[in-house]
Amino acid sequence: MRTMALRFLLLALLVFTVSRTCFAQFGIAITIAPPPLPVYEQPLCPGEGYIWVPGYWAWDDDFDDYYWVPGTWVLAPEVGFLWTPPWWGWAEGVYVFHAGYWGPTVGFYGGVDYGFGYFGHGFVGGRWEGGRFFYNREVVNVNVNVIHNVYNERVEHVVVNHVSYNGGRGGVDARPTRAEEAVASERHMSAVSAQTEHIQAARQNRALRASENHGRPTIAATDRAGQFSSRHVVNAREAGGTYNPPGRAENRSAGRAENRGTTENRAAPENRRGSENRAAPSNSRSPEVHARELPRAERMPTPNTGNSKLDQKYQRQQDNLARRQDQERQRLQTQQEREHTRTQQQRPNAARTQQMEQRHQQQTQQMAQRHAQPQRTLQSRQQAHPAPQQKKK
Repeated sequence: MRTMALRFLLLALLVFTVSRTCFAQFGIAITIAPPPLPVYEQPLCPGEGYIWVPGYWAWDDDFDDYYWVPGTWVLAPEVGFLWTPPWWGWAEGVYVFHAGYWGPTVGFYGGVDYGFGYFGHGFVGGRWEGGRFFYNREVVNVNVNVIHNVYNERVEHVVVNHVSYNGGRGGVDARPTRAEEAVASERHMSAVSAQTEHIQAARQNRALRASENHGRPTIAATDRAGQFSSRHVVNAREAGGTYNPPGRAENRSAGRAENRGTTENRAAPENRRGSENRAAPSNSRSPEVHARELPRAERMPTPNTGNSKLDQKYQRQQDNLARRQDQERQRLQTQQEREHTRTQQQRPNAARTQQMEQRHQQQTQQMAQRHAQPQRTLQSRQQAHPAPQQKKK
């Protein structure tokens, strides 16, 4: 018990050190390497101001499996902001997930070659000039009849492999540059609501699990976030390499064992009731005990009042609300998991454990109630401006 606790402490300290230099948002740590990146074409950019967000492999702890989050085009949350992709890195015997973020400069993303301008360091697919985003036609797919702010800048790039992680056996050998380390002091923003909804939709799509598609997802990329049935969905041409999914029981248990104790911690066996209930029918679901068990808020409809400025205002309000609530949820989740760790190290009795669980459940439900009210308020404001009726031909 002491050895395991010490290992988790060392891992947390290591990731904290990395995060200070690379702005890595420590999330999940497991022992199974992510699959190679699939080979696919980039869908056409849907309009001006959209930034390419490359696809990546995420981990689903409920199914002990990786799932593919399709690449997509996303509106930048602010003028001048660029996207730094998430990445997996090997550290202290586990693969650690580092979340992506928005900011004025692209930071370190493990040296992973995601393609389409994200070739390991920085981004060469476009740049901001005078409050507008200009696209490099040599790297990204744009229709010049629709988008006129383009340029041509040749980029020498050769794909050597499709490795999806940094370090460890077979991983990318890359370290952050001084400029990338300096990005840690800049202002950043987490994924916008369209991205989080896109990720959630991918997680719920069985066909995107690595055990189902063997590294070749049928939905490799989309032209807009969350639109998995659009005619602009792009299939993977091929898998980026061979992959043996963790289908055997010993592989699944190995992955879970190292996943406990992270900031997106799978609950310990005695506290996994909410995790199991996620797969149960909604009419038999028990109240969530921990912050990590709360389901994502239902997606609010895209503003469509007929007034583009008003729509943009409502969209910003939706994104800001989702971001604030995600931050509060993350803080409570971290607090609860720290208390779990301390309690387990002290070998608590049943009564003390029960009191802690009751307190966590009360905290979680109170937060859920706080989050629900502003969502309803914002939605009612938008509904006060109904979408314009289309004229009959």
